[in-house]
Amino acid sequence: MNLLFDFTVDKATATIHIAREFAADVDLVWDAFTNPEILDQWTAPKPWRASTKEMDFREGGRCVSAMVSAENVSFWSLTEFLEIKPKTSFTSKNSFCDENGIANPAFGHSLTKTSFAPGEGITTVRIEKKMGSLEQLEKFVAMGYKEGIGAALGNLDEYFLTVVTS
Repeated sequence: MNLLFDFTVDKATATIHIAREFAADVDLVWDAFTNPEILDQWTAPKPWRASTKEMDFREGGRCVSAMVSAENVSFWSLTEFLEIKPKTSFTSKNSFCDENGIANPAFGHSLTKTSFAPGEGITTVRIEKKMGSLEQLEKFVAMGYKEGIGAALGNLDEYFLTVVTS
């Protein structure tokens, strides 16, 4: 099955737009984006692994997680949940942080809306990531965000294959 992966950068608004289809129903896809046990199985591009330290998925809640290398080098991120519309969308503020969830202001933050649209055997996820500035956007893209998110979403396809076929 050939699933949509569209990644565009709008420099005028410092926004990244991603559209990605998954061969799974919306309930399963929603859970994959909001359940820390599932998030840890797919969000880090291989050979990295993901590790969620804290997850409070509610408006006003937050998630502190890390991408961890084979050498145990960790890069921490903070997700603060601003608005949640169950099985439809959630909006978050995303920052790099330390292991205690203290945001690193040197990297700024993004505002991200993740939306879920059910279809016939397919769920489409749309991610709109608005960066604080064009400079921040360009740094994020230069760090390999497209390749990293593409690999992570590929991991999610693999996860769905194991869940749907078992």
